[in-house]
Amino acid sequence: MRQGQKRDRARELRRDMTDAERRLWRCLRLRQLDGFRFRRQVLVGPYIADFACLEAELLVEVDGGQHDGAEGDPVRDAFLRRHGFRILRFWNNEVLADLEGVCEVIQHRLAEGPPPRHKAP
Repeated sequence: MRQGQKRDRARELRRDMTDAERRLWRCLRLRQLDGFRFRRQVLVGPYIADFACLEAELLVEVDGGQHDGAEGDPVRDAFLRRHGFRILRFWNNEVLADLEGVCEVIQHRLAEGPPPRHKAP
């Protein structure tokens, strides 16, 4: 998929969020978690992350049943980690059943700060 197509796909995903994504976005938007800014459906290399806090280098993914046993997720996660991101994954039903708990986990991870950078020798 070319860059323009990915950008269009990200716009489409922002417009057609799942119920779980919509609920979590209400918690993440407008710097509600300790002043950290989150963005929705962010392009990161060849991937689109559900939610990203770039200053904390944290990505939050909300997964539905299509991710159960998905072979691409480990490859995707490895790419994102190599590029300095930490990743939190939640199932749709977790977000819908315990939004407060999910937001607390995210807030805790934000408080840890970004991962340490490895310096080249």
